[in-house]
Amino acid sequence: MSKKFRGVYTVMITPVDADGRANLAALADFTNWQIEQGIHGLIPLGSTGEFLSLSEEDWDAVARTVIDTAAGRVPVLIGTGAEDTREAVRLSKKAEAFGADGVMIIPPFYSTPTDDELVQHYKTIAEAISIPIMVYNNPATSNVDMKPELLARIAEIKGCDYVKESTLEVFRIRDIIRLAGKNMTPFGGIMGFESFVMGAEGWVAVASNVAPGPMARIFELAADEKKYDEAKALYLEWLPIINAVGGQAYVAGSKSLLTHMGFAAGNPLPPRLPLPAEKDAEMKALVERFNLRYAR
Repeated sequence: MSKKFRGVYTVMITPVDADGRANLAALADFTNWQIEQGIHGLIPLGSTGEFLSLSEEDWDAVARTVIDTAAGRVPVLIGTGAEDTREAVRLSKKAEAFGADGVMIIPPFYSTPTDDELVQHYKTIAEAISIPIMVYNNPATSNVDMKPELLARIAEIKGCDYVKESTLEVFRIRDIIRLAGKNMTPFGGIMGFESFVMGAEGWVAVASNVAPGPMARIFELAADEKKYDEAKALYLEWLPIINAVGGQAYVAGSKSLLTHMGFAAGNPLPPRLPLPAEKDAEMKALVERFNLRYAR
């Protein structure tokens, strides 16, 4: 029986060494730190994990390292998005064989598929595996916007049980619940607190790379304890960190913050560049302001 996914899931950075190869020792340590800090789940090899910039050898190693290190303490979903449906099937089957609890799948990001093609894409993958799929709607990066009406169709596919909704239109959480709530559980992708208030059961967060404990606590206050004023206050307190890793800075900003915290994150992989010196100094100032430390 599959685990129920709920809470704040970190869409993990991929630490790399000076040669741009996955730093597996650092990744294992980072996985342990995330769990010890109270994160509810982990998602390596998503957009923040730079999945398209990794060799297959590193992709495999990253997936295995997080799954094996987590060792069932929290759910691990593996990003298995690909342009070709057959490749997404292959990666998803591999993730399941590695022991993943689920997969997160962005739609094909070049061919601008039709709604019927998207339904068939997810149906084909779902029929090939027995672990749940988190559909990933991020039109800013995928060139595809899966609106609630389409997600309601996809939700009818057995196994397409979750969606990461990554737009700034928080009312979409409302409409996903209204149209597909019996079959599909929504997670916020950008809007955390706001999505919880609208009924989301989780948040796939970038900022929890840096502050897993506070991000998890925002969810617990809002979704579990119904203490919305306290949740909002904590959210607003940490909003500078959330905003610092938003937009185009989600990879470079996260790695800069973590580096200043004392973690061997390494540089972004090409074509991404490290932050300019001025922006990097702003990240250092944020680390000092929030007294952020990577301590093990």
